[in-house]
Amino acid sequence: MREGSVLVTGGAGYIGSHAVLALLDAGWHVVVVDNLVTGFDWAVDKRAALVVANIQDEAVVRAAMREHGVVAVMHFAGSVVVPESVTDPLKYYRNNTAASRSLIESAVAEGVQHFIFSSTAATYGIPEVVPVREDSPKSPINPYGMSKLMTEIMLKDVSAAHPINYCALRYFNVAGADPQGRSGQSTAGATHLIKVAVEAATGKRAAVSVFGTDFATEDGTGVRDYIHVSDLAAAHVDALDLLIARPEENHTLNAGYGRGFSVLQVLDAVDRVTNMKIERRLEGRRAGDPDALVADNGAILAALPWRPKYDDLDGIVRDALAWERRLAER
Repeated sequence: MREGSVLVTGGAGYIGSHAVLALLDAGWHVVVVDNLVTGFDWAVDKRAALVVANIQDEAVVRAAMREHGVVAVMHFAGSVVVPESVTDPLKYYRNNTAASRSLIESAVAEGVQHFIFSSTAATYGIPEVVPVREDSPKSPINPYGMSKLMTEIMLKDVSAAHPINYCALRYFNVAGADPQGRSGQSTAGATHLIKVAVEAATGKRAAVSVFGTDFATEDGTGVRDYIHVSDLAAAHVDALDLLIARPEENHTLNAGYGRGFSVLQVLDAVDRVTNMKIERRLEGRRAGDPDALVADNGAILAALPWRPKYDDLDGIVRDALAWERRLAER
């Protein structure tokens, strides 16, 4: 086992639970802090310790850091629904920005030296150039993206003043489930396309809405970069190794595959994998949806030994579908 442990916030949620698996598989001790508002205690691997608490409860978080000998934080906890951030911005600035400030302060106070932050491509807003690079303009068009960008800025300032380094990973569209069936996306009311589509395939939804057919793309529907959640989790483990090896460096990296698929191409893949035809409902655009959002992933490939293992759209759909069927049996 590695020396010390990693504190994972939001480790009972979708991406966090996969990061917990990746860390445990890599030989780390893990302690999860999650308030279980959107996460599930059963999603936390039994090899990890679970502390049920809000990350803004600094006394509890600091006690967990001391008790478990925490040497690094992976921060996944937060609110992630873009339309909700527009109607309830204060929730997002509380759960994402203010809560992150509390967590970072706890880490600094307890001498934790490495911090990995779950950021988002929403920090770019509507990009002028696609694929989008890390140095592209940051112009979030919703409170969700802004709340994450504010946390990135906070980390930059804190690392200049204290002995802590960080890596902000800007996620593109995360999808799929652990290929071994140990975890997957379980949250009710999910808005991610592949999750919604496999819910339709298993009878949980009657149809899938296609928001916008007049984008400047080949088939008129929005194009996105879909990354398998297990590949994303593996990138976090490699990022942690980099922070430990080079404590004087900080990194901000796009986490994507560097190629995109349209909404209709994704639904075609679901039809192929399920051997059925899911009903598609063509609707108007949602406010602020860019035509295409695809990562330039050159920087992450240069910085980390990370190489995607699951870069296959049909495979991502198969893993998501297998998890959806498993959830139906719970």
